[in-house]
Amino acid sequence: MASHDETYQLLCDQAKEAALIDSIQQLLEWDERTKMPSTGGAYRADQAAYLSGLTHQKQTDAKIGGWLDELAESSLAAKPDSQTAAVIRLLRRDYDKKVRLPQSLVEELTRTAVRGQQAWAEAREADDFAKFRPLLEKTVDLKRQEAAALGYETTPYDALLDQYEPGETAANVGRVLMGLRDALVPLVQAISDSSTRPDASVLAREYPVVAQETFGKQAAAEIGFDFDAGRLDVTHHPFCVTLGPRDVRLTTRYDPRSFNDGLFSILHEAGHGIYEQGLPDDQFGIPLAEFVSMAIHESQSRMWENQVGRSRSFWEYFFPLAQKAFPAALNGVELSTFYDAINEVQPSLIRVEADEVTYNLHILIRFELEKAMIEDDLQVADLPAAWNEKYEHYLGIVPPSDADGVLQDVHWSAGLFGYFPTYAMGNLYAAQFFAQAQKDLGDFDASFRQGKFGELREWLRTKIHQHGRRYSPAQLVERISGAPLSHEPLMEQLQEKFGKVYGL
Repeated sequence: MASHDETYQLLCDQAKEAALIDSIQQLLEWDERTKMPSTGGAYRADQAAYLSGLTHQKQTDAKIGGWLDELAESSLAAKPDSQTAAVIRLLRRDYDKKVRLPQSLVEELTRTAVRGQQAWAEAREADDFAKFRPLLEKTVDLKRQEAAALGYETTPYDALLDQYEPGETAANVGRVLMGLRDALVPLVQAISDSSTRPDASVLAREYPVVAQETFGKQAAAEIGFDFDAGRLDVTHHPFCVTLGPRDVRLTTRYDPRSFNDGLFSILHEAGHGIYEQGLPDDQFGIPLAEFVSMAIHESQSRMWENQVGRSRSFWEYFFPLAQKAFPAALNGVELSTFYDAINEVQPSLIRVEADEVTYNLHILIRFELEKAMIEDDLQVADLPAAWNEKYEHYLGIVPPSDADGVLQDVHWSAGLFGYFPTYAMGNLYAAQFFAQAQKDLGDFDASFRQGKFGELREWLRTKIHQHGRRYSPAQLVERISGAPLSHEPLMEQLQEKFGKVYGL
């Protein structure tokens, strides 16, 4: 009979084997969204479905349940804060959820997600929602089936949200986001009423794509992304994916007439990548080397993009380098003009291009719409009209086309229902973590002016990255800041920063 230590090793080996298969599937997804010819789509869907089914088999093998039962009563689980107890607890949670899902449903969800993303890209290019509607209707139906299989107490949306944000509920997320909304709206109005207006035209000059890529990679490297263990490529919708220990792929998109599109996308994805590169390499495949939640992951990307990348001290270091990289666009431009331009607040159509202040209103729209679809209060056929109505209500603008409206995001085509609210929660976590880092280490402005970002990066690795999933999001924010998640740190930062930019 195997000892408890041997059983624990068998459990970890099984988890690592499932992670190995999943990493191959992630490689196929990266290839699909960066390099694959359009004609490869149908077979890629079958490849992905096969691998997702194989992963599901490994994760739901009945012997895992037996190992977990045995280990739950062992000394390895006796101390709740120990590494072994955390692994046993988290793998039990994962196993109990996954065994509820039929393999046929898992495979069909994957197959539909691949086809859905291809249909979405074609529909967006053609500005034709009708091309995408059938696959979105199928996706919504499959996600309802998934929620029913997983189980829930109040709303099927809770079952989907829990996959990205363990322990969260739609009711709590709604409460947090409504509190943020109520604090944001007066700030947006005050900015709108201000007579001060940044000259954002400086960002719409000619910024050659090759120079953008070089400059973006330099910025990502200097804040701490290791290009020996990663790379940067081009895609329709930027993302970051981890293919294995020390293989983290970033993607972005470029517009030669827009500085913001490429650079801040790169900083954002590099923030995700720095988190992934900060997880323990030797534990890859088990919870100790996995990210906590999507909101915590988003906190890392938004912090490097906004609290760092849109700060004045960051640009006191990088602006001279930008002037050398883009002489035709930036020679003769004052730092203050450029800084105000990258921090312009202006209600906009596109979420990924939105400013710090209005960004979360974009998330509120998506949260309300996707929750309504899952709860069968909104039909997919009525989605474009509902989208436009909410944009007019929240932002005072109406999309001129579906391509700039309901078709702008890839998430629903990939079946990522329950994902969107984690973006707004990530902004809240980012602000709360950054505020605590400054309390612990002092103001970062002096080091940022010198291009020194390692102190913050190491603080994040010590406080967040190295723990993997050992602590829940709620436990983590309490451990780090001594308080539960709140909208107040973010609002304090926004009011201070944009009060100066807009003379409030």
